[in-house]
Amino acid sequence: MKINQFLKFEPILKEKIWGGEKLIHHLNKKSNNTNIGESWEISDVENDTSIVSNGDLKGKDLKQLIADFKGDLVGESVYALFGNKFPLLIKFIDANQALSIQLHPNDTLAKERHNSFGKTEMWYVLQADEKATLIVGFKEEVSSDAYVKNLENKTLLDILNVDEVTSGDVYFIPTGRVHAIGAGVLLAEIQQTSDITYRIYDWDRPNPDGTFRDLHTEQAIDAIDYSVQDSYKTEYLKTDNTSSEIVSCPYFTTNIVPISTSIKVNHSDKDSFVIYMCVKGEVQFTGQNQQENLREGETLLVPASLNEFEISTVTNAELLEVFIK
Repeated sequence: MKINQFLKFEPILKEKIWGGEKLIHHLNKKSNNTNIGESWEISDVENDTSIVSNGDLKGKDLKQLIADFKGDLVGESVYALFGNKFPLLIKFIDANQALSIQLHPNDTLAKERHNSFGKTEMWYVLQADEKATLIVGFKEEVSSDAYVKNLENKTLLDILNVDEVTSGDVYFIPTGRVHAIGAGVLLAEIQQTSDITYRIYDWDRPNPDGTFRDLHTEQAIDAIDYSVQDSYKTEYLKTDNTSSEIVSCPYFTTNIVPISTSIKVNHSDKDSFVIYMCVKGEVQFTGQNQQENLREGETLLVPASLNEFEISTVTNAELLEVFIK
């Protein structure tokens, strides 16, 4: 059974103690709450499965779709690897306050400890307030003993790399790399399907009830990558009306597609679903039997069996294009 529909999903909104209002006011998410930290755009995390919001399949969830359409939805090779589990989790994140400093275990540790995938991810900054920052990696190579000493002395920030960021900045976060989103940053996050996080410092910040979130000090020590990079920011080029690669790893490939006119797309060279996140402007997708508009802050899933379609600009736009090689 073929699936030839562009798929949109109901956003799953997550309240966070560090969340703000940009997802509502900047990206037009619907909520009466004022501390929405995350919008899970496409999710197959247990108890947080995305529900289709458009077309003939409206109301079906992602698990049902994969069970019904298998490789026609996700790609035959993707289905062979992951079966009925969707391999990526797609989010928009608004940090009104800084997130905890954290890292994610690799596949081996995550499987052994949590029966889960690891969590390699990437960030694309949509908007950042003046002097807003991201913490990514160490600024100098440290030993595990030195890390623990700085953690205990509350001088962890002294050894971490802190970058001021602006719209369009990209950071790739492999497993083991210490990181945190700073206050005032709105970004898109693409990651493996996993919700396993080792929180190592949370700014001594209490929950509303006065309790504190758990820290994972011991678990993190042998999960951290202590190496240092010259730069943690990903450099890339953009070409108008062309798909250009930003990041490619075994878990996902992400391209940037600036659109100012109309482009014909052919994905017959891929054996994968393709996800589009609109990070600027608005476009219209046109397939054989369907038209679907995509605005800034919205996400679209194109099934693997839907190879050819057209994307045309409504207002000058930029898309992130995500798939598995």
